[in-house]
Amino acid sequence: MLPKYFSIAISLSLKPRFILFTLFSLLITFKILVLTNNFIIIPQPIKIISIHKQSLPFSPVSIPVKPPKWLEVIQGYEPAYKRVLRVGLVNFQANQQSSLSLSGIAEPVIINLEPVSSNITWNKLFLHEMSDKPSKSCPEIPMPKAMKYPKLDVVVVELPCGESKDGYNRSEMGGIRDVGRLQLSMASAHLIVENAIRKKIKHVYGVFMTKCEPMVELFRCDDLIWHEGDYWIYKPKVERLREFLSMPLGTCNLALPYAQPLGKNNLQAKSMSKQETKQMLRPREAYVTILHSSESYVCGAIALAQSILLTNTTKDLVLLADRTISDHSIVGLQAAGWKIKRVDRIRSPYANLSAYNAWNYSKLRVWQLTEYHKIVFIDSDLIVLRNIDHFFDYPQLSAAPNHGFLFNSGIMLVEPSECFFRTLMGKRFTIKSYNGGDQGYLNEVVTYWHRLSRKLNYMKIFFDDLEAGKRVVPNDQYAIHFFGLKPWLCYRDYDCNWDSKNYHMYASDDIHALWWQVHDAMPKELQMHCGMTKKRDKQLRKWRVLAKNENRSDVHWKIEIRDPRQYSLVGSTR
Repeated sequence: MLPKYFSIAISLSLKPRFILFTLFSLLITFKILVLTNNFIIIPQPIKIISIHKQSLPFSPVSIPVKPPKWLEVIQGYEPAYKRVLRVGLVNFQANQQSSLSLSGIAEPVIINLEPVSSNITWNKLFLHEMSDKPSKSCPEIPMPKAMKYPKLDVVVVELPCGESKDGYNRSEMGGIRDVGRLQLSMASAHLIVENAIRKKIKHVYGVFMTKCEPMVELFRCDDLIWHEGDYWIYKPKVERLREFLSMPLGTCNLALPYAQPLGKNNLQAKSMSKQETKQMLRPREAYVTILHSSESYVCGAIALAQSILLTNTTKDLVLLADRTISDHSIVGLQAAGWKIKRVDRIRSPYANLSAYNAWNYSKLRVWQLTEYHKIVFIDSDLIVLRNIDHFFDYPQLSAAPNHGFLFNSGIMLVEPSECFFRTLMGKRFTIKSYNGGDQGYLNEVVTYWHRLSRKLNYMKIFFDDLEAGKRVVPNDQYAIHFFGLKPWLCYRDYDCNWDSKNYHMYASDDIHALWWQVHDAMPKELQMHCGMTKKRDKQLRKWRVLAKNENRSDVHWKIEIRDPRQYSLVGSTR
């Protein structure tokens, strides 16, 4: 016997109405399948733009086109655009243009740059011998004539990462100093600024195709809105780009002060919140120094603060101190004028643990002082001779030259940024410091900087002249940087750098005496932090004996020591 459900199915199939209904359903289903083109359903992308193939012999067909991811990101930021975005392609070849797949989605604008002369090298942009007097023969890098092109919403450029001449990727082991990369980066900045300001485009985006990060000096991480693979999208603050572009090219001429008033027509003010505008109208600025790993520079930091205050500064004084600085010293530093901020020190990965700069990467924490708009960092082995508040009108990163294309980090103008601090932390194990310390590292990360006068950072070092009487400070200097043995670590009677042959280049009695003038102007309770230790006194007397035995021609070993500190030595081993 058949199962019960088979019997029911047979009985239903014999009814005429059921047969007709089944046949009608089969006909309708077959027709639908034919119309859907062999049963294949084509999924449609979210964003569709129709492109009509005019050359085809049959009716135009709508072909779905999906924009590149970076363009989708920008379209997401600008959903109210009623027109096709104009995309400037800087120095793109024909095959590069086609690979972007912009046809029908965006309006490409081709921008060709005149090539940079082969005579212009990085060493010619950052000269070793420089004068404070303006030069009329500085190198030039061709830039696009922005008014020649239609309005642009996006500027796209492919950046090189520098040539590898040493067998390794320079973006991983050292700074990128590539003139071609610089030209493309500055050209992009020019186009963004011109379109935002002169052509009044509300938002102009920069898109960079590169295996290494775009120039951090121009395109800051604070303005990065998207990064994936080799693509980086920035929505730059135009006023900062304009400030950078207003500076002289390289170090041929001194940097220029840049103080843009915030008025009704100021582009930056319009794009900022009321709170941000208020902060810009009354920017917070500070002089900053740091003490870490040892108390041997506490006296120097106290003298530095006192020298700055003597110039009638209007800025804050902030000192970063790690836990090796005692509470007793902190009290003295506060009395000297510093606002104290406790920090954890940072190991210098390319310095020996016993080296003087083993923890110098701690200086990078100055970028975390985001409560300030700008800071002037000053090492605690300097004193300031006259007011330098006007140097806050310069952009990041401004500093005096060290040698060649390198700057000296003893005094530098920086703009705090938490994300830039994270960038510095992220690169510290892959980018090698040339000297193991913060200066060597910063010069590899920030390869393009703005030159300040050497008068701001007069370095106490003499390579040729050994005559003591000729080692004097010119009258128009702003600050003195004490290289070699520090004044508070010598007897006040003369510069102890004379007593050690390896330190002769740092010796100057005239400059040594200037530091002690600041010391003597300090209150007595502050001078107590500059005592001579037993260990230092023993070392100085040993060097005097060696100088006498060698019968040194400078005869400083004959000078009678009258420094009263020798009679009240402190027990610290610093």
